[in-house]
Amino acid sequence: MPATVPDLPDPADVLAKAGRRLDARGLAPATAGNYSARLADGTILITRSGAHKGRLDAAQFMRVAADGTAIDAGRSSAETLLHCLIYAVDPAAGAVLHTHSVAGTVLSRALAGRDGIALAEYELLKIFPGVATHEASVTLPLVDNSQDMPALAALLRPILLAQERLVPAFYIRGHGLYAWGPTLDAAEAMVEGCEFLLACAWEEMKLRGGGR
Repeated sequence: MPATVPDLPDPADVLAKAGRRLDARGLAPATAGNYSARLADGTILITRSGAHKGRLDAAQFMRVAADGTAIDAGRSSAETLLHCLIYAVDPAAGAVLHTHSVAGTVLSRALAGRDGIALAEYELLKIFPGVATHEASVTLPLVDNSQDMPALAALLRPILLAQERLVPAFYIRGHGLYAWGPTLDAAEAMVEGCEFLLACAWEEMKLRGGGR
């Protein structure tokens, strides 16, 4: 059964508070990013297009169907279909957060031509499901950026489905991170962990003289 977040007293308010925390960490510049939660009836609550994520309120969220079709009036995030994709391929996903950091953006560009960001032997790898030791390696799928969301979702679907153990995060090159979890707290922890690991990987790459 798909994960939902019906236990939240006010999903829009809780997502807005998460937006303020992520903005304070420098992960939501300008109007970048988008956040969503899967509701008890299977619909998706998601940020509207153009909203600043550090100043969200209930009016800046709307509901869409599982296929991204608007239920409420207005225009949802331009990247709604990527949220729909995540909920479709991962029944455990209850909330999805999309962030933008300097380190992750630059690291992903430095890995030109690669289809993954390998993270190895960091203690914080234990944030990923099934990882119990730092003596491990996790690869975040990495795909090129596109403004064609149906095409980008179609590109990502087989990549996510092919994973033996689904990594609840992927990166769009030069763009940003998508991370999720069964609850909003879990999704936020995944974002924080991934962004920390990406910053570490970028610092290590700089020490080695870069990746190009």
